[in-house]
Amino acid sequence: MKLKITRAVVWAADIEDRPGGLAEKLEALAKAGANLDFVLARRAPESPGMGVVFVAPLKGAKQMRAASDAGFLKTEIMHAVRVAGTNRPGFGSEITAAIAAAGLSLRGCSAIAVGPRFVGYLALDGAREADRAIRALRRLS
Repeated sequence: MKLKITRAVVWAADIEDRPGGLAEKLEALAKAGANLDFVLARRAPESPGMGVVFVAPLKGAKQMRAASDAGFLKTEIMHAVRVAGTNRPGFGSEITAAIAAAGLSLRGCSAIAVGPRFVGYLALDGAREADRAIRALRRLS
């Protein structure tokens, strides 16, 4: 099975926990032409009334400027790997087992399948760990 495995730059922004809080952030990116394949939003229990949204990818100066203007920052502590390919039963288990066999612990994992394709984002603790994850995942291809 052919996998597309790349480093991913994830951007994050605080959002107000109210109707439209997330929509406003995403609208700013859409107006700049962003075609996101990763959006993860959640409440921030440590900050009542607030949440956080993570997005990727952003490409080009226009999108990055719009993101910055909307309060997004590149995540300096989240080292992400994007993996995409043809979905099949048990594939998530194989991916996470390959990461574990490389001696790595994930700080986060988000994946979705639509039809026959899947895309996943794996968050690791550092750049070295992300590079090791990429090497481990390439052995699955």
